Formats: sequence, structure tokens, C-alpha cells
Amino acid sequence: MKAGIIAAGQGERLARAGVHGPKPLVRVGGLPLIAHTLNGIRAAGIAEVACIINEDSAAVAAYCHAQAPDLSFTFVHRSTPSSMESLFALAPHLDGESFLLLTVDAIIAPAAVGAFARAAAERADADGVLALNDFVDDEKPLRVRCDNNGRITAIGAAAADSPLITAGFYTLRPAIFAEIEAARAAGLSALRQFLGHLIARGYRLYGQPVPKCVDVDRAEDIVTAEAFIRSGYTA
Repeated sequence: MKAGIIAAGQGERLARAGVHGPKPLVRVGGLPLIAHTLNGIRAAGIAEVACIINEDSAAVAAYCHAQAPDLSFTFVHRSTPSSMESLFALAPHLDGESFLLLTVDAIIAPAAVGAFARAAAERADADGVLALNDFVDDEKPLRVRCDNNGRITAIGAAAADSPLITAGFYTLRPAIFAEIEAARAAGLSALRQFLGHLIARGYRLYGQPVPKCVDVDRAEDIVTAEAFIRSGYTA
């Protein structure tokens, strides 16, 4: 299994609060956000990583090469208009088998990422597995509804009454990239919209429960995330 990291965001909300620099290098609990992501990838037993960063974030690639020599990196330097297009830019580097997709926003125990990847691999018929939990501390949580077998039946507004939300990491099969042109033709932009498109097109997406994680988008999220890390990822 390979890993893909979407790390091309500008971190506008953090910058407005005075937290400057590339978002993947914003320090939380003594480490840059991307270091937490890489620890999760290691816990999943993955060594090959494709990462998209924006054109002003060469320092992110330099950090990864210097601090994670045990991992093999391919960097895509591109400023994309959306998270969906960031995923599509990684497509040529994520062929073959299922891949683990992460963003640098989510702080979660590395062991939980590894456990998720192993559980997702047991879904032999899955086109994708989404990490889900019920801890909501986000301005725009992506809600998901599943049937009794864990298959996702609704996402977004159609699942507004569900307590489950996405945790910000997934396993996906490269077969989903057959939908790139259809998604663009439909005017989609966000990754969450693309996931909804996959469900509507009949792709088999499942939900897999994971422990609490904290999404870091705002300056106050850093405080929450650091307390979460100090608690041993339990509180």
C-alpha cells in the first residue's frame, strides 16, 4: 500500500490569526503537522508516499527529506483550486493497489491510523473506506450515514441527522480515478463532493470507526490538539 498526502492548503484561517508559514509546518505538540501525518503512515507500515504541496511550500519537501529518510517521497508541487483537484494531481503516483489518503489537518494517535488501515484492508469489496468518529469540533463536519454492514448510504446534507463524521483519512482504490472527468463535468470541486459523487455512481464506500481525532484549521484548534496529545490521545 502507498500513502497520499494532501498538503497543498494555504492555511488562511491560521494566517488570519497570526500563525504564518506553510500549514504543514505549523507546530502542534512540538512537531509540524506533517510530522504527525508521517507518524501515522509509519504506523500503517507504509514506506512509499506521494504528497502534493503548493508551489510556495518547498520547505515542506525539504523537511520531509531531512527528517523522514526512512520514507520514499514523491512530491507534486502544484497550487490547486480545490482538495478534489489535489487528489487528482496525485493520481499518477497512486496506481496499482489501494492507497491510504490523508490530509495534514487531523491529529490522531498514530496507532489508530495503523489499526484503521488494517481494518480497511479486510473490506475486500470496498472501493473506499472512510475513517469515522463522533467527535465534532469542526465548523463544517462531513456527516455520514451507514447501513448495518457499514456501507455508506448517504454523505453530507443527506446524512445531516447522523452522529458520524469523517475523520480526515481514507483508503481508496485507484479505480475511483475513472470518475475524474465526470466529476469535473459536474462542476465538483471539494473532496467531500467527490466522495458523494462516488456513492451516487454506485461505488462501494464503507465507514470504519476510529478513536477521537482533532482537526486543526484555526488557532484555537492548536490549543485543543496539544491538550489532546498531552492526554495520550484520550481526552
